[in-house]
Amino acid sequence: MTRPKPQPGILDITPYVPGESAIAGKSSSGDERVIKLSSNETPLGPSPEAVKAYQAAAAGLAQYPDGSAAGLRTAIARRYNLDPDRIVCGAGSDELLNLLAAAYLGPGDEAIYTEHGFLVYRIVILAHGATPVIAAEKNLKADVDEILARVTPATKMVFIANPNNPTGTYMTTDEVKSLRAILPGHVLLVLDGAYAEYVTAEDYTPGTELVMAGSNTVMTRTFSKIFGLASLRIGWALCPPEIADVLNRIRGPFNLSGPAIAAGIKAVEDSGHVEEAARHNMKWRPWLETELKKLGLDVTPSVANFVLIHFPEGGEHNAQAADAFLKENGIILRRVKGYGLPGALRMTVGVEEANRKTVSLLEKFMQHSGARVE
Repeated sequence: MTRPKPQPGILDITPYVPGESAIAGKSSSGDERVIKLSSNETPLGPSPEAVKAYQAAAAGLAQYPDGSAAGLRTAIARRYNLDPDRIVCGAGSDELLNLLAAAYLGPGDEAIYTEHGFLVYRIVILAHGATPVIAAEKNLKADVDEILARVTPATKMVFIANPNNPTGTYMTTDEVKSLRAILPGHVLLVLDGAYAEYVTAEDYTPGTELVMAGSNTVMTRTFSKIFGLASLRIGWALCPPEIADVLNRIRGPFNLSGPAIAAGIKAVEDSGHVEEAARHNMKWRPWLETELKKLGLDVTPSVANFVLIHFPEGGEHNAQAADAFLKENGIILRRVKGYGLPGALRMTVGVEEANRKTVSLLEKFMQHSGARVE
C-alpha cells in the first residue's frame, strides 16, 4: 500500500529533547519542591511590568494581533539603537532559524555548525533537505580555521551560537569578523546571540555591526533567557533589508500572539530588571565555577548563564551517576550526551538557595559512594 512520504532528510532528524522539568515521585511545589536547573531560564523570572501587560492583554483575546509586531520591533529597536525595519520577530529564535533554512537551504546545499553547537541547527538543515556539516571545536570553542576548512562550493550557510550552548564559550569580535571576511559572499552567516545580554567580555560582539555593514549576516536573539519569557516564545532577528523582506514573505502572518507582543514590549523596556538579572548572574556564575572546582570537578569557563561541569569518565562518580544522585535529591541538571558530551552536566545559574544546595549535594556525591540524601 502506498503512503505519503516525507521530504528527504526529515527521517534523519533526531527530535530535540528539552531539559527535563519533573522528577517521578517528586513534588513540583512545597518545601521539598523540585529545583529545575536544566533549561537556562532566568532565576529572577520576568519583569513584573511584562506580567501585568500579559494579563491585561487577555481582554483582547478575540482579536488578531498586529501581524507585523510593530510595537515590539520598535521597542527592540529603541533599546538596541537599531532600525525596526530590519527586525523580524518570530515564535522564539527557533522559528527564525527554521525560516532562514527554509529560505536559503535546499537539496544539494550544505550548512555548517560546530561540533557542540545548538542541536536545532542540525534539525533545520535536515528539515529542508540540505546536508549538515560539522566543524570540530578546539577546547570546546568554535574555531575559525576548522569552519573555513569545511566550506565547499555547496556551502550556503554557517550557524554560530555565540556564546555557545551548552559549552558557554564564545568567539571574540576579531574571530567573528575574520570568519565573515573570509567566508564567500554567498554564504549566509547566522550569529545566534541567545545569551548575549549576559556577556561582559570586552572582546565580544553579538554581531550587530556585521549585520549593519553587509548583506550576508543575520543575528538572532531571544526573550527566553534574560527577559524571562520562555513560555511566550518570542525571538527576533536583525537582518539586511533583503533578507528581512524574504523572511516576512514566508513567516506566518500572525506568528506572535497579542499577549506575547504586549509582554515583550514591557520586558525590553524594563532595563532595570534586565540589569538585576545580569548582576545576579555575574555574582553566582563565578561562585559556582570556583566551588565546583574545589570539589575536583573541571568546569568550562562560561560567559553565559550556565556552567558545563565535567565528571570523571570512569568509576562511580561519572556524569550519569551524578545526574541520578541529584534527581534523587530533587535537583535537575541537563544531560548533554546528545551534544557529544556524555561526561558532562550543564547547570543553569539559579537562585542562591538552589546554587548552594546543588554544590553541597555534589560535594557529598564526590566524597561518598552510593550516597543517598533525602
